[in-house]
Amino acid sequence: RRAPDGTVQVIPERPVFRTRARRSADWRLILVTDVSGSMEASTVWAALTASVLAGVPTLSTHFLAFSTEVIDLTGHVDDPLSLLLEVSVGGGTHIAAGLRHARELVTVPSRTLVVVVSDFEEGYPLGGLLAEVRALVSAGCHVLGCAGLDDTGRPRYSTGVAGQLVAAGMPVAALSPLELARWVGEKIA
Repeated sequence: RRAPDGTVQVIPERPVFRTRARRSADWRLILVTDVSGSMEASTVWAALTASVLAGVPTLSTHFLAFSTEVIDLTGHVDDPLSLLLEVSVGGGTHIAAGLRHARELVTVPSRTLVVVVSDFEEGYPLGGLLAEVRALVSAGCHVLGCAGLDDTGRPRYSTGVAGQLVAAGMPVAALSPLELARWVGEKIA
C-alpha cells in the first residue's frame, strides 16, 4: 500500500503462522497381553518392552491387558512402573476378546502390528479366536503370537492352539524382549 507521503508499505493480508509440527507415528503397535494367572513372568517383560517401544518416534504403542476382560492401559505405556502397577494378574483367558478390542484400534491395517503375548490356553471356544486372527490377517495387519515365557526364559504355551493360529495366518514364536524389538524394527524399517 502507498502511504499518504507516497512511500510503499508492505502489509500482509493473510498472515500464516507455522510451527514445527509434532511428527506423527507412522506405525501402530498393539501389544495384546495375557495377564491370566499363568502369565506373570511374561506380563512383566511385555510391559517393559511396551514401555521401551513407546519411545520410538515413528511408533504409536498400545497396551491391552486381558484375562476374561480387556483393559486398555495405553495411557500408562510411557511409564513402565505405572504400567506394571496397573496390571492385575489373575483370572481366565479370553484371547479373542483381546484381539477384538485390538481390531477396533486399527486405522491403517498395512501399518499396524498386532502382537499377542500369551500361553494360548484359550478358555473360550477356539472358533472365535481363529475368526479374530483371520479378520486381522485379511485386513492386512501384521500379526505375531509370542509364546509365554517362564521365569527361566523357556517357552510355555499350548502347541495345539498355536498350531491352529499358525494355520489361521498368525506366526507364533518364543521371543525374548530383544528379539521382539528386532521383529518390530524389521517390520517398520
